[in-house]
Amino acid sequence: MENNKKVLRKKYKNLRQKLSITEIEELSLTVANKLLTLPIWQKTYFHIFLPITEHKEVDTEFILHMLSGKDKEIIISKSDFETRKMMHYLLTDNTKIKKNEYNIPEPVDGIEVPSNKIEVVFVPLLAFDKKGHRVGYGKGFYDKFLSECKPETIKIGLSFFDAEELIDDVHEGDMKLDYCITPKNNYKFK
Repeated sequence: MENNKKVLRKKYKNLRQKLSITEIEELSLTVANKLLTLPIWQKTYFHIFLPITEHKEVDTEFILHMLSGKDKEIIISKSDFETRKMMHYLLTDNTKIKKNEYNIPEPVDGIEVPSNKIEVVFVPLLAFDKKGHRVGYGKGFYDKFLSECKPETIKIGLSFFDAEELIDDVHEGDMKLDYCITPKNNYKFK
């Protein structure tokens, strides 16, 4: 049975679509609470994604509350679909958020933060394997962004589902995760 990115994208999009709003909320809260056990809380600059609710992504609102409760600097991004680059902005009380044409909530503008300042990145994904490779939506935004971060930046995937054994078609440029957190397990990758 092929376990390539295309097959996995389809499988996990379908699995996600079956989740109810209540399940998404409960599972997202479980994932957020499990993050408390990770050795990341001495860091200052945390990058987080705002979920595309239409795609039933992990709701990161609980994590946002944790970060602001711990007085962390929170960074969110805006994607440029022509250059495939992400611009990063500090999330403040004045940040205006607007959905782009792909329903991704994004900051309108703000204080820009360079990638190399970011210490922890919460990474959205559709699937991942036991080696820490992930399958995203296939646009390459995160691989590009993560390659601009410092090597020691901690990359944490968030998923409702557990790891696949192996993703067949991993590329050289695919950035590996350090951790992936699911409602049932905390995965740590070397």
